[in-house]
Amino acid sequence: MHMKISFVGKGGSGKTTLSSLFVRHLASSGVPVVAVDADINQHLGAALGLDEAEAAALPAMGAHLPHIKEYLRGDNPRIASGESMIKTTPPGRGSRLLRVVEDNPVYAACAREVAVGADGERVRLMVTGPFEEGDLGVACYHSKVGAVELFLNHLVDGRDEYVVVDMTAGSDSFASGMFTRFDMTFLVAEPTRKGVSVYRQYKEYARDFDVALKVVGNKVQGPDDLAFLREHVGEDLLVTVGHSDWVRSLEKGRPRPFAQLDGADRDALGVMHGAADASYEQRDRGRYMRQMVEFHLKNAHSWGNARMGVDLSGQVDPDFVLGEPAAAALA
Repeated sequence: MHMKISFVGKGGSGKTTLSSLFVRHLASSGVPVVAVDADINQHLGAALGLDEAEAAALPAMGAHLPHIKEYLRGDNPRIASGESMIKTTPPGRGSRLLRVVEDNPVYAACAREVAVGADGERVRLMVTGPFEEGDLGVACYHSKVGAVELFLNHLVDGRDEYVVVDMTAGSDSFASGMFTRFDMTFLVAEPTRKGVSVYRQYKEYARDFDVALKVVGNKVQGPDDLAFLREHVGEDLLVTVGHSDWVRSLEKGRPRPFAQLDGADRDALGVMHGAADASYEQRDRGRYMRQMVEFHLKNAHSWGNARMGVDLSGQVDPDFVLGEPAAAALA
């Protein structure tokens, strides 16, 4: 099975650290993983063990957006050109689809393999590219996030494969519909008022779209912290983690083997893995495509048609379903 997982949370919550630990956990379990840094603050590479120079050298997906669009368009007769694609453009017959475990021009341009384990475990890492202050609220910012959304829209199921995206809980993912692209969203929340306020915002947006959401409590130091989170997030609280000597060593630039991660933290990652797998088994296979089309039409009518000068609703292939038949066609 193929799982799309997102990590969201306010800055400083430990979201990137936890997403990197989950990536390492999956890789150590023998699961193929593509990790994507779609956060405004690009720190996932460092959390996965890259030094500053290596992290800075990662190719930016946003810089390759025209190339990504042209490749994904393929021979789809409903899409006149790569330029006419927007971030919500869904695949259709003739589109090129992507798998986690394959070689393709998108990975060649945008992904780099990163060693994350003592036994040679490696994951593919892609990054949107660093965000400058001038990017926010303009096309450049949207193109960087849009490259990730197009990537997710064109991924098909493969057996026991994961995509893990480190995101922010920002409004752009709500406007485009990217928050519906995932089988499970882990919201990392500290036991503070600000920490649970992000949860409330995300829960409100996600409620109407059947988004699977679980809270991972971070920096939980005792019964009072646990009781606070239970009071404010209720049954959505999946698991909690506290101080980690392993994480502190990594942050000091002295990484230790993943096998030395504290037992309680390893157990927490196992709980998260189990919750993600369970969510996949319960998901509505048709919802993914319906919501993809819904948000594309919404974006087309609100700004896409005017910007592109064409009616982008014509890009929707009503008879196409991104699922097992599409995956079989790639086999």
